[in-house]
Amino acid sequence: MRLFRPLSVFDSLYPEAVFRIKTTERRLLLTFDDGPDPDSTPFIIELLKQSGTRAVFFCSGNKAERHPELISVLKLHGHIIGNHGYSHLNGWRTSISDYLSDTARADEYTSSALFRPPYGRITFSQYHALKSKYRVFFWSLMPYDFDPSFGSMNSLKILKRKTAPGSIIVLHDSPSSCSRDILEEYIEFVISRGFSFSEIMQEPPLLSP
Repeated sequence: MRLFRPLSVFDSLYPEAVFRIKTTERRLLLTFDDGPDPDSTPFIIELLKQSGTRAVFFCSGNKAERHPELISVLKLHGHIIGNHGYSHLNGWRTSISDYLSDTARADEYTSSALFRPPYGRITFSQYHALKSKYRVFFWSLMPYDFDPSFGSMNSLKILKRKTAPGSIIVLHDSPSSCSRDILEEYIEFVISRGFSFSEIMQEPPLLSP
């Protein structure tokens, strides 16, 4: 079963985490996980540039260490870098000490302020230990762009059907993701429906647990 939104119980498990933007206006936040990647990141940057869209890139520390030039280009274009762990660990299968160490290792190459747990899987103890240092981000809409068996057209349909005021959308910055195939049409769609994209560093009051 595919869950396009986190289970509602997550709100109570992680009460200070960010799942959506606090607004009734047609505002969205676009985010990307798993980069940077020399095959996908430059393409995504160019697509975002065409529409003047800014996004948050939650980058894996090991990839950011290998491709610091891509991190620099993302920042140059006004995008925000977030921490997605160094090794993309599954928190449900990782000890708290290993998880915290892996997250801290990624700080140098990504961010020491914003964190998104890989797979969205983080234990309460891990979350409690991290939330005093990082703003922990989840999402409110995931179209399974990383899953080739779902298909790009289905991902695009989910995005168009379920985007709502305050949505935080997560796509993936990787060659296997269909994000490059659907991103341009999706941005055109939301703009035509009167939505705009928020920039979190300029608008922190919009963020809400």
